[in-house]
Amino acid sequence: MSAEKRPAKVRRKPAARSAPPEPDGIQAPFGYVLEEQYGFLLRRAQQRYLPLFQEMMGPGGPTPTQFAALCKLAGGAEISQNRLGRLTAMDPATIKGVIGRLAERGLVERLPDPNDQRRLLIRLTEAGHAAMPELFAKAKAITIAALEPLSPAEARQIVALLTRMS
Repeated sequence: MSAEKRPAKVRRKPAARSAPPEPDGIQAPFGYVLEEQYGFLLRRAQQRYLPLFQEMMGPGGPTPTQFAALCKLAGGAEISQNRLGRLTAMDPATIKGVIGRLAERGLVERLPDPNDQRRLLIRLTEAGHAAMPELFAKAKAITIAALEPLSPAEARQIVALLTRMS
């Protein structure tokens, strides 16, 4: 066959790769599937956890940040407000508000530090100590309910991994 009779080769552009579909069927731009991202998944887990916490702690129960502060105080030591904030991963403004609300409820008291008048020491009141056994029992039940979709081994694994990341 002469060159004149051969069909001309048509050069085709390679097919554009389409983004993989996300779980909801929407195309994932640039291959970024939102439902596979760590931050998104943490937020979803938090959205699942908070209603469980609120429901199981009951009306008038502490918020998660208030409970964290109570946990650190439950050992009986007086802790400076600043240190308590660091121990519970709260900034100074947040821990101040948390302690203020717990004090209004009669669960903690603020005392001046005898060694440094600029610092406040925080401790549980008698009512705060009395509330802790029930709060700890509820918190354990909340953890079990939140991790319920996982096997015991998976639950231990996710806690271990999150601990390593924090």
